[in-house]
Amino acid sequence: MLVNIQLFLKIILIGVGATIILDLWALFLNKFFRIPITNWAMVGRWLGHIPKGELVQKQLNKAPSLDYELGLGWLAHYLIGISYILVLIAFEGKAWLSQPTVFPPLVISWFLLIAPFFIMMPCMGAGVAGANTPSPIKTRLISIAGHTVFGLGIYGSAVILNLLIS
Repeated sequence: MLVNIQLFLKIILIGVGATIILDLWALFLNKFFRIPITNWAMVGRWLGHIPKGELVQKQLNKAPSLDYELGLGWLAHYLIGISYILVLIAFEGKAWLSQPTVFPPLVISWFLLIAPFFIMMPCMGAGVAGANTPSPIKTRLISIAGHTVFGLGIYGSAVILNLLIS
């Protein structure tokens, strides 16, 4: 039982750590390159409308706002970050947590670009891989870079966690 709690905590801490690194990357891009930060309220709005049978929003910004959309968006952001660690462990096994290597989290992060490119962006009105955005190539490159930073963040968070608990 204690081993399962420790495993669960490691997964949460690595997922949260990697997501924080991704958020810091977004702040860096915003400050120095004026690249807009993800509006997590819009993600929350999209998710909040799904139970109402509204999976696809052609113009999400015109959908009725929800009182809890910002919190829901941020919660989803961090839960998604944690879920990537679960996917990583499903493929690499628990041993990766104690002896992390950089390549597996990068591969998982790149593979899981499927989610924003083919689910989130189309359902939120941005089109497949951001095709309906003002600059689709820029949108794609920002997503690829973000997922790369997140993959490196997974590795870095796992290394730091191992240094702290060893």
